Amino acid sequence: MRQEKQQDYGRDPLAVRESGKYQEEYVHSFVEKWDELIDWDGRAKAEGEFFIEKLRELGVRKVLDVATGTGFHSVQLLRAGFEVTSVDGSPMMLAKAFENARRQGYILRTVQADWRWLNRDVHDYYDAVICLGNSFTHLHHDNDRRKTLAEYYATLRHDGILILDQRNYDALLDHQIKPSHHFYYCGDNVRAEPEHVDESLARFKYSFSDGSAFHLNMFPLRKAYVQRLMREVGFQHIETFGDFKETYRETEPDFFVHVAEKAYRKQEGQA
Repeated sequence: MRQEKQQDYGRDPLAVRESGKYQEEYVHSFVEKWDELIDWDGRAKAEGEFFIEKLRELGVRKVLDVATGTGFHSVQLLRAGFEVTSVDGSPMMLAKAFENARRQGYILRTVQADWRWLNRDVHDYYDAVICLGNSFTHLHHDNDRRKTLAEYYATLRHDGILILDQRNYDALLDHQIKPSHHFYYCGDNVRAEPEHVDESLARFKYSFSDGSAFHLNMFPLRKAYVQRLMREVGFQHIETFGDFKETYRETEPDFFVHVAEKAYRKQEGQA
């Protein structure tokens, strides 16, 4: 496996707005530092049992983690007794996730796949698909996002659910808040901050204590747009949490978590 040491955005980094670029962004040296950024213990404390409780509440047993990264959520769910398949588009991330899980006594079932053609590589049905860590934001084009959500929908059982999170880009775009890393990026010696934000690009810089720095070019998804896409793909009921809370002011959360159900819910009073 070729291991690139440096990111390359060319002469104009702000012009790089392509969905396929993420694989090149996660160079070996960045992947090796990713867990410093995540801080598994800090993130576990910040999240609590939110995802585990939500999945259990909805009767989930079998989970497809489509953005496993270095394996944090896959390991958490395996430890809680779920059956998990771990997917990522970056082979380096998958290798790191497998290594992390094995160190904690688990063997990950891994699949390298591009979400836009997920079912070409994943040949099974699941009770839930999770896409966490602000990962959906790597898709820069509307068609890519619609195709990906349709792939998620297709791999779910008839009553399956999708849990997808995103940064509160509305607040960033409207200059209402600066992002923190209290919930998702919990490493004490790491800074994650926007270097540039416009309506079609959020360029984040990740600075580490040893002086190294990396970037990710992402699409700033507005909350209402993601909810609308989910409904248009076919999800029947969507509930959105702000930093794991059911009630919140729109400008307060650093992250939104969407829980989208495939099954149709009868409203009260309907026959």
